[in-house]
Amino acid sequence: MQLTILDRAEQVADDVLSLVLRSTDGPLAPWEPGAHIDLVLPNWLHRSYSLCGDPADQECYRVAVRHEPLSRGGSEYVHLFLRPGRKLEISLPRNNFRFVPAPGYLFVAGGIGITPILPMLRAAVEAQADVTLVYVGKTASSMPFADELRSAYGDRVRIVATDEQARPDFAALAADLDPGTLIYCCGPASMLAAAEAAFPTARLHTERFRPTKKSFGPDTSFEVTCVRSGQTIHVPEDESLLDALNHSGHRVPSGCREGVCGSCELTVLDGEPEHRDDIGAQTGRMFACVSRARSPRLVVDL
Repeated sequence: MQLTILDRAEQVADDVLSLVLRSTDGPLAPWEPGAHIDLVLPNWLHRSYSLCGDPADQECYRVAVRHEPLSRGGSEYVHLFLRPGRKLEISLPRNNFRFVPAPGYLFVAGGIGITPILPMLRAAVEAQADVTLVYVGKTASSMPFADELRSAYGDRVRIVATDEQARPDFAALAADLDPGTLIYCCGPASMLAAAEAAFPTARLHTERFRPTKKSFGPDTSFEVTCVRSGQTIHVPEDESLLDALNHSGHRVPSGCREGVCGSCELTVLDGEPEHRDDIGAQTGRMFACVSRARSPRLVVDL
């Protein structure tokens, strides 16, 4: 964890605050475009937010938070109670949405999905790649950083407010792609579904803020052995692995609790996990908030 202080909070669109977090002791951990951090809020909630500032700036991180109408307490606290001067613990940056070198990029962002795209766009322009951003929102006033984007990138940016303009035609965009162009897309589920239908799978990179709907068999109980402590914990069918570990004294970090942020990643030493996340756990890893076990027992590095 790193300790920061909230340096500035600025409204950058309807119901969106930009937060600038400053280091309290030396440089912050380095990060790459696509990375996110967990904020440990004073109401004890952990929430994940994409870094949307400049990776070269190791004194400050910038994130943006939309006030969700059905907030589970995170965005509501940020908007109503969090004020500059407050010290906040944050996680080290993690990256599930890696920026891959390419001769050209099409960036597609919807609403708050612009946040991980911003540093990617900067990096692509600095690398002198061929770059286009299509940024979609319900209204012009709901789209954070739109003015910043127009000022910095001019006609490389196409901003579409759907209350005034037609939604972009992804099939037409796909037809105009050069062979080496990669597509990066972040936004609501409907946008991601349209992107997956239109763009070549091998060149499309997406990040989700909400999990996709998936079907699994009935939850069953299993055992998990924590190799460092020597403790074996029973995980009943009606409890997540994350909750069982936390209730037994193993404080596993967590953010989304939906299998999209990666903060609860565990190393699996033995047994077969049943992966239910949207990230794509690497071999020997699993995400404790949603994933379970296919085998009667798992051994994890805790």
